[in-house]
Amino acid sequence: MKNKILFTVIAFSISVFAGKPVNDSLVNAGIRQIYNLQFKTAETTFAEVIKQNPKSPIGYFFDAMVIWWKISLDMENERYDDIFYDKLETAIDVCDEILDKKPNDADALFFKGGSLGFRGRLKSVREEWFGAVLDGKDALPLVHKVYAADSTNIDVQLGFGIYNYYAAAVPEKYPLVKPFMAVFPGGNKAKGIRQLEYVANRGKYAKYESQFFLLTLFYGFEDDNLQALKYAEMLFNEFPGNSLFERYIGRIQFRLGNKDVSATVFKSIYEKAVSKKNGYNKNSLREASYYVGLDFIKLQPAKAIEYFEECVKISKELDNDEESGFLINATLYLARLYKNDKNYKKAVDYYESVLDYRDYRDSHKSAETELTQLEKLIKKK
Repeated sequence: MKNKILFTVIAFSISVFAGKPVNDSLVNAGIRQIYNLQFKTAETTFAEVIKQNPKSPIGYFFDAMVIWWKISLDMENERYDDIFYDKLETAIDVCDEILDKKPNDADALFFKGGSLGFRGRLKSVREEWFGAVLDGKDALPLVHKVYAADSTNIDVQLGFGIYNYYAAAVPEKYPLVKPFMAVFPGGNKAKGIRQLEYVANRGKYAKYESQFFLLTLFYGFEDDNLQALKYAEMLFNEFPGNSLFERYIGRIQFRLGNKDVSATVFKSIYEKAVSKKNGYNKNSLREASYYVGLDFIKLQPAKAIEYFEECVKISKELDNDEESGFLINATLYLARLYKNDKNYKKAVDYYESVLDYRDYRDSHKSAETELTQLEKLIKKK
């Protein structure tokens, strides 16, 4: 559920990547390092930006974005939350110092809005709804003030695009969120997409973030897999070190029915994760082992068992509050594979494990039906 929340309440996130940096090339280099998941290098880069101009919010904001991407790779893990909040608070304090003297300073308004937006974004992921709403409510007027001060700023359209799309799409898809959206003006999905596409094509700092938002909305809300694939490939071609973009390509190809292509992508991810390539963590390994296991079911069931057992093992390490879909599905596939291999004891054990887990997409019904059939088969022997 928490993985979905990132996209269900993302309307509160007014993400802004603009302003007048002290060193354009250095900031751009740092942004590219973030998207390529070169976190240590990016931290060094933005430490230098801060050193060059400690009174500008830009270095502090992007230093926080390094932590945001660490969180993004493992949303269930909360170990970076406090660090992220502290870094955002520092950025907000720097902005406030400027705004005390210059209330309409575009840079300070921009990065304060962005900091509040990202803080609200993480709070929504953690289901801290009240705090998320307050941050979103405070962030939106700041973005409007920036636009009023400089209507030629292309990157500010990212905030409007995110808001317009998700303010309409979220309540539509997730009625639970409607009460929290009551304090905000209504959105417009078509307008939001147009604004995001405009920034994705012409933005200065927000270009890639806009492309990423388009990827996630086409994948998670619009069910437009071809458009989602377009942006996933665009981003991965630009940032080949980003495991999340590569994982999206594998998922979308699977959805499109291109199972062989998907398997090739996930085998690549698996190899990178096993070799501990930067950015390819246990989440990457868990997902890859699942999809590679699917590829081996028909022709090499023994290999499929190996990959699914690995997926189960990693899932038990990663899962916190509830069992993941990966754990449940992999366990169900293992039960079927052991049943086909006539290893009935293991098959029964895995079916019973599925019934011990939460119900996921009728997993209990499937396990109960197949377990009943298996028990009849065992009695006949």
